[in-house]
Amino acid sequence: MDLSERELEIIDLVAQGLTNQEIGERLMISKRTVDNHVSNVFTKTGAKNRVALLNWAMDHGKICRDGFNCCNLPQDGSAG
Repeated sequence: MDLSERELEIIDLVAQGLTNQEIGERLMISKRTVDNHVSNVFTKTGAKNRVALLNWAMDHGKICRDGFNCCNLPQDGSAG
């Protein structure tokens, strides 16, 4: 399964607790575009809701929270 860079960015922002509206504002795209990205991510990952998506993302090393999975993520030299 291939997730686009934008979809990975959306997953990270969902993990930060942002709403679709807030994600749109942050990325300077419409809420509807965010809705479409989230829907596509749900389809690609098999997640049925945001909690399931975040569990999937943790299990697959796509997000790092509280020190979990951080070693699985590519290191780009930035802190955060």
